[in-house]
Amino acid sequence: MTQYIYRFGGGVSDGGKGDKNLLGGKGANLAEMASIGLPVPPGFTISTAMCTRYYDEGQAFPASVRDEVANGLRHVEGITGKVFGDPANPLLVSVRSGARVSMPGMMDTVLNLGLNDATVEGLAAISADPRFAWDSYRRFIQMYADVVLELDHGRFEEALEIAKEDQGFYLDTELSADDLRKLVAEYKALVQELWGKPFPQDVHDQLWGAVGAVFGSWQSERAKVYRRLNDIPGDWGTAVNVQAMVFGNMGETSATGVAFTRDPSTGENGYYGEFLINAQGEDVVAGIRTPQYLTKAAREAAGAKPASMEEAMPQVYGELARTFDLLERHYRDMQDIEFTVEQAKLWMLQTRSGKRTAKAALKIAVDMAEEGLITEEEAVLRVEPSALDQLLHPTLDPDAPRDVLTKGLPASPGAASGKVVFDADTAERAAANGEAVILVRVETSPEDIHGMHAAKGILTARGGMTSHAAVVARGMGRPCVSGAGTLSIVAKDKIMRCGDREIREGDILTIDGATGQVMVGAVATIQPELAGDFGTLMVWADKVRRLRVRTNAETPDDCRTAREFGAEGIGLCRTEHMFFEASRITSVRQMILAENEAGRRAALDKLLPEQRSDFAEIFEVMVGLPCTIRLLDPPLHEFLPHEEAEFEDVATATGIDIEKLKRRAAELHEFNPMLGHRGCRLGVTYPEIYEMQARAIFMAACDVAEKSGEAPVPEVMIPLVATRRELELMKLVVDKAAGEVFAERGRTIEYLVGTMIELPRAALKAGEIAEQAEFFSFGTNDLTQTTLGVSRDDAARFLSVYVEKGIYARDPFVSIDVEGVGELIALAAERGRATRPDIKLGICGEHGGDPASIAFCEQVGLDYVSASPYRVPIARLAAAQAALRK
Repeated sequence: MTQYIYRFGGGVSDGGKGDKNLLGGKGANLAEMASIGLPVPPGFTISTAMCTRYYDEGQAFPASVRDEVANGLRHVEGITGKVFGDPANPLLVSVRSGARVSMPGMMDTVLNLGLNDATVEGLAAISADPRFAWDSYRRFIQMYADVVLELDHGRFEEALEIAKEDQGFYLDTELSADDLRKLVAEYKALVQELWGKPFPQDVHDQLWGAVGAVFGSWQSERAKVYRRLNDIPGDWGTAVNVQAMVFGNMGETSATGVAFTRDPSTGENGYYGEFLINAQGEDVVAGIRTPQYLTKAAREAAGAKPASMEEAMPQVYGELARTFDLLERHYRDMQDIEFTVEQAKLWMLQTRSGKRTAKAALKIAVDMAEEGLITEEEAVLRVEPSALDQLLHPTLDPDAPRDVLTKGLPASPGAASGKVVFDADTAERAAANGEAVILVRVETSPEDIHGMHAAKGILTARGGMTSHAAVVARGMGRPCVSGAGTLSIVAKDKIMRCGDREIREGDILTIDGATGQVMVGAVATIQPELAGDFGTLMVWADKVRRLRVRTNAETPDDCRTAREFGAEGIGLCRTEHMFFEASRITSVRQMILAENEAGRRAALDKLLPEQRSDFAEIFEVMVGLPCTIRLLDPPLHEFLPHEEAEFEDVATATGIDIEKLKRRAAELHEFNPMLGHRGCRLGVTYPEIYEMQARAIFMAACDVAEKSGEAPVPEVMIPLVATRRELELMKLVVDKAAGEVFAERGRTIEYLVGTMIELPRAALKAGEIAEQAEFFSFGTNDLTQTTLGVSRDDAARFLSVYVEKGIYARDPFVSIDVEGVGELIALAAERGRATRPDIKLGICGEHGGDPASIAFCEQVGLDYVSASPYRVPIARLAAAQAALRK
């Protein structure tokens, strides 16, 4: 019979850290901490396999699982000496989610479960603290009504606020036991009103309701969005952890907190965290109360007055610090820890590898390798390649003028400017329209996930460094300033105030997640300097990397940027981009409108020196490196005007009658230009175009070789080939041009002629095409379009639904469709090598900067990938990781 329940605590651990797929990260680590002797409240984990079965069987629990849960409860009762549902000595439990990977705030938790009208009195008696008991019951009803019964959370918050206002109180902790008893009665009345039934008093009904709600939260909209954004498969499911409650809200000797063994923003090797005295864990992460610092040094650096944990609870802090060191050495990674202190006794509630910024990830990986805790190769594997994107873009210029509105906590580094919006839906709509926005909230909640992803930055009035906004923003790489307490935000009126200043929706703000500053207006930026830990890790990555990394670029500036980031050549230079420049578009249009070859050649003669100059500038930057130049690819009509005023301008510039111009534009119009008269089909029809470009390439190569003494390595790419004969004809044109130029210049330059594999037929006939091609460059953008029969420009309307429904695991235009497009690439590589063993193979589509696609390229054995300049470091690191994992 399948086992679904795994116990931990009291000397028992049915699982361990290697069981994350089955027990989720939280369950596996609870079992592991218990097994190494740390103080973990006893409990049990309901496995992810049960979550899958729960959905397969219509969201029901089989009798056998109910029996296993009963045994799990007896395990906890035996260790604690308390009994679930016993009015005199009640066992209370927490019910928490725990997926394989951390999904902060995305799924549900219920605390203090097991309280009812009878057990609350027993809890008050055995704790000798009626206020604590009634506060716990109040919290439980509020949380259960929200998470399990799905009632309006705002109604309960409103009742709490009124209760405090009636007494003139500001903090929840100021309410007395009698105040809380009255509030519980109000909460129960609210449940009756909103749910139509009394609040459940049977503790077993409470438990199964909570377990079902946690499983149900795996399919919540916010969890689905988070999984989609982070490429987490929907069929993994979540585990559920049922654990004996320990209480941080039992007075001044109790506390709760969240901590990291190193700073998750900077990576500095020092304890980092927050805690609250007389509170439960949700108070810290929800941002309801402003937490206190963990260490004295952090408190003093911030100029804060409330005592740090190191000062207020020195003995417990010392035990916590020893536990931090033990966990970091045991897991060999920076840990994110949740803990509770119950009447001066420390309890560990969770540990996991902590989410961190890219800067912190680099520093932690390099430091740990240099400390001997991990190897250099492990350090390379520790940094998520896509996270490097956080480091590769501008930051605020420290010398630029700043109109500082206020200052909050520097919750997630980076800087961003944008229009203020006050809700997630507006942020998403504005971003879809191409607007940069700053999402401003009193505090964020998991329901804001889509707006947080759409925004350039996030600003909250409440919450600390471990609040929902901070944790999620750091994981996304979004700048975030939290806890800006001087802001008064009225979201419904789309306005916020700070002193006598007002900021309305649509006004421009800049936030600096490194300092916590919030500024009115846009602030100038500076380019990042990539050295130090970044440089060290890249050296280690390059030691193990097999795949070469090139760039997609066609301007000298882009080429220089790419070389600074470590590009080893150009994998795609799109020559049509050069044709659109104002200085040459007239000549291009004259060439298109010419009625015969002589007219076309006359126009092309004007373009030749421009093209030669373009290529020379690129070759100078990339001297000695391979440069793949794609000859003209788009259909000619793209270069012609479309509006009446444009026709008039072109007619004036070219001297061509406007009506004749319109007729020619109509003749060139295509119903499906992506599959029309483009690519090598242009070269077959008008070979003089490719002849001019080839001459320009070889003339520029000779120019640079004579000037620098070192020649570039041109690789002339013929686009959209479907047959061997097409490539044969185009290769004759290129070779003839090369021979003529070399004869004129009295020197030769090494060069290759190859093709872009972007049609299924080309992939299938790669063996024949390789007879003519010296290299294949897989154009995965068009190969994906032609293989799937999906237009990249139109797919946005439905592809997200396809991903959501599991038709595609990921957007195939972001990550290679391995089963379809990938199969064609593998087949073409195999057949091409069979014909020409030394054929050079690479990809130049946007997939060249995608880590998952790079791993596929390593698996297939391609020679290089090519990515946009800012994704070159990402590709280098991803290629190294792919080699290590292979």
